[in-house]
Amino acid sequence: MMAAAPAAMLAAVPASAEEALKPWRGGAAPALELRDLDGGKRKLDEYRGKVVLVNFWASWCEPCRAEMPSLERLRRGLGGRPFEVLAVNVGDSARVARDFADKLGVGFTVLLDRDGRTTRAWGAKVLPASFVIGPDGAIRYSYLGELDWSGPEARARIEALLDRKTP
Repeated sequence: MMAAAPAAMLAAVPASAEEALKPWRGGAAPALELRDLDGGKRKLDEYRGKVVLVNFWASWCEPCRAEMPSLERLRRGLGGRPFEVLAVNVGDSARVARDFADKLGVGFTVLLDRDGRTTRAWGAKVLPASFVIGPDGAIRYSYLGELDWSGPEARARIEALLDRKTP
C-alpha cells in the first residue's frame, strides 16, 4: 500500500530548489475532497475566487518538513488577501499530521489523504509537490521538490494572480 511509496517518492525529489515555478498548461485542477484534521470535509471548489496553494507532503519527508515554515510565512505575509494554503498529508494518521502541524505552529488547513488516491489523481509522484490554483479553479503553476514559498519569485507569482482583475 503506502509503505513502498515513501522511498520511491523521496528518491525522486529534485536536488535544486532554484528552478522557477513551472507554468501549467493542463487546465482545471482535479477534484479535491478530503477530511481536515477535525474530521470536516473540505472541497477545493469551496475556495473558488481565491488563489490556493495545494501542497502534498508527508511527515517522513525531509524536504517537506523543511518547506513547511516557508508556506506559513507566505500565508501570514498574504493575510487579509484571498489566498489559502491546503496542505495535503499523504499517508500519515490524523494524530501524526496534527502533531507535526502543531509543532510547527502552522495556521493553514491540513487535509488527510490516507490512501493516496487524491495524490495519485493530481499526479504528485514526488513529495513535496505543489500546485498554485488561480481564482478560476485552473492550475497556474506547479513545483516538485522543496521551495522557499516566501521567497521573492514565488511570492511575486502568487501576488500577480491575486492582483488580476478578472480570473
